[in-house]
Amino acid sequence: MREGVQLTQVEAGKRYEVFHTDCPARDMVDHVTSRWGIWVLISLRSNDLRFYELRDSIQGVSEKMLAQTLRALVQDGLVWREVEPTTPPQVTYGLSGFGREVSEPLKDLFDRITQRLPPRSQA
Repeated sequence: MREGVQLTQVEAGKRYEVFHTDCPARDMVDHVTSRWGIWVLISLRSNDLRFYELRDSIQGVSEKMLAQTLRALVQDGLVWREVEPTTPPQVTYGLSGFGREVSEPLKDLFDRITQRLPPRSQA
C-alpha cells in the first residue's frame, strides 16, 4: 500500500504566491530545503530504502527527525511510502516522479560542490 499526495500542475496564468506565509508551495520548499529533507531526497535517488537503511545512510539524523521529515515529504507527494503487512511491519520509502524531478537540481548542486572541493587528506 503506497501513500502519497498526487499534485497536478497549476493552470497557465495561475501562479503560487511563494512569498506569502500561507502558500502551500512555500511549505513544500521549506520541507525540501530543511536540514534533513535534502539528505532524504539525495539518499533516495539511487534506491528505495527501508526506514533503518535510510537512517543509516544519513549520519547524524535521529529517528524522530527522520520520521517527521519523511511524513512531510510523503504528504507533499515527493516521497512514497509502502507498508508490508508483516510482523513487525516493513516500511519502504522511494521517490515519486515529482520527487525525482525536485531532487535532480540537488544532485547537480552536490556534484558541483564535491568537484570543487580540494581532495580529502588521508588523516
